[in-house]
Amino acid sequence: MSTTDVEPDTPEAPSASLKSSNRRFGDSLFSYLSIGSGILIFLTLAAVAIFLGSESVPAIRVSTEVVGEAEGEFSLVSYTLPYIFGTVLAAAMALAMAIPVAMGIALFISHYAPRKMASGLGYMIDLLAAVPSVVYGLWGGIWLVPKLEPLYKLLNSTLGSWPVWPEFIPWVGGDPVIALFAGDPTAPMNNLASASVVLAVMVLPIITAVAREVFLQTPRLQEEAALALGATRWETVRTVVLPFGRSGVVAASMLGLGRALGETMAVLMILAPGATFSFHILEVGRHQTIAANIASRQAEASGVDMSLLIFVGLVLFVLTFIINALARWIVARSGVQS
Repeated sequence: MSTTDVEPDTPEAPSASLKSSNRRFGDSLFSYLSIGSGILIFLTLAAVAIFLGSESVPAIRVSTEVVGEAEGEFSLVSYTLPYIFGTVLAAAMALAMAIPVAMGIALFISHYAPRKMASGLGYMIDLLAAVPSVVYGLWGGIWLVPKLEPLYKLLNSTLGSWPVWPEFIPWVGGDPVIALFAGDPTAPMNNLASASVVLAVMVLPIITAVAREVFLQTPRLQEEAALALGATRWETVRTVVLPFGRSGVVAASMLGLGRALGETMAVLMILAPGATFSFHILEVGRHQTIAANIASRQAEASGVDMSLLIFVGLVLFVLTFIINALARWIVARSGVQS
């Protein structure tokens, strides 16, 4: 037998076994890290819920006693409901202003703008999401509020009697207030309308960015088929793009709603606080949000007062969970229908 026929002894089997062992170790490590990360999220949420619940117990126990020098006797429900009302109303108004604008910008970037313009505009929208809320508060309180004063006076004089609550439906919470722009707006216009405008600007980048990415995922073949059948650009958007991105727009809106519900500094710097059930959004000192109320009183609160603020924070925590659950249900239902 020649030397060329002799096969050298090579450690191929041990090498393959070592690689397989390293691969199994990497898979196991990644699996444990993933599971641990998921468990950590649940533990964090549980810890926050337990803290809020346990620290709210003193306020619940003494809910009919005197809290603070000027509060007097009260119940937790009557104390919390005006802040829930102000929070939900401000967030709803912000979404009503932000969603149409965000969808228009997203459609323009994804289907109308030239490529270079779309890239630059998208980059600018993304940068708006990184602006701190305190900057929005300064801009809104110092520059925007005085600029809105003529508009508010015009709305008050022309649409002051426009109803938003049917007169035949009883309104609980005092005298019925059914006119959105009614009341007596006074300068400076640190009212709920101004706070809602700033909130709309703050949630605009979030809704726009998500909606833009959803619209860009529309199947190209479906758009080309609609155009081939003679549809115009707008008909293609209306019949193909918007139905495809419906669930994504809903999810983006819910993300913006979560930001609006929890926003603190901008609202605190703009809104003159009040605690009433009023739809007079142009009047000063009629509304307050949960987050801004906590931030304004936390530094001086102690004892039962602090427990009361923690209870209000628990209400906001639960409210956010309810809205997220509703958003998931809407997204799932939209996905099934589409």
